[in-house]
Amino acid sequence: WVLIGVKKDPASVTDHSFRLAIMTWILGKKKRLNFERAIKMALIHDLCELYAGDITPYDHESLPKDKKEWPKLFDSWPRFTKSKKLKNFLKKHKKEKTALTKITSGLPLELKKEILNLWYDYEKGSTKEARFVRQVNRLETLLQAFEYSKETKKRPFHSWWVGTEEQIDDPFLVKFMEKIAEKFYHKPRKKTKKTRK
Repeated sequence: WVLIGVKKDPASVTDHSFRLAIMTWILGKKKRLNFERAIKMALIHDLCELYAGDITPYDHESLPKDKKEWPKLFDSWPRFTKSKKLKNFLKKHKKEKTALTKITSGLPLELKKEILNLWYDYEKGSTKEARFVRQVNRLETLLQAFEYSKETKKRPFHSWWVGTEEQIDDPFLVKFMEKIAEKFYHKPRKKTKKTRK
């Protein structure tokens, strides 16, 4: 958030994870999910950022030397080839896995295994809980971007919309996105396309 010009009290990883857990609970009420697992996953999904940092898709781009130019990166959603996406993912995954291993190293074995299992599940999206939490994570970030649009009026948040739209395929969450559009765009918006299978 600092990169886009948010100067006043930018959200922390803790803020994000807590709101994600609340959103997972509220938005998932009508889903057949293991809520204990889903909420735990929401709470720990970014725990590794304590040491790894918050790695965004924009971090794979070359940052301009002039920090005043950084917000311009967010004018569009970054596009990568399939091989570059994989390379970026593996680099990020390795860094985060190392950080999470460090964080959990002093914990009782059972708790360490649970945290690592939840994180791996989230990363792979291998369960319905993980797939749901991953999509709600995108929505939480989108909401945060729109909330910050009040402070950074010159920053267009269309890129966040595009990035989120590419990740959301749950029908209920697609409808929720449409409600977000109505509230923040203040004009009718075309129905969200389901772009991911």
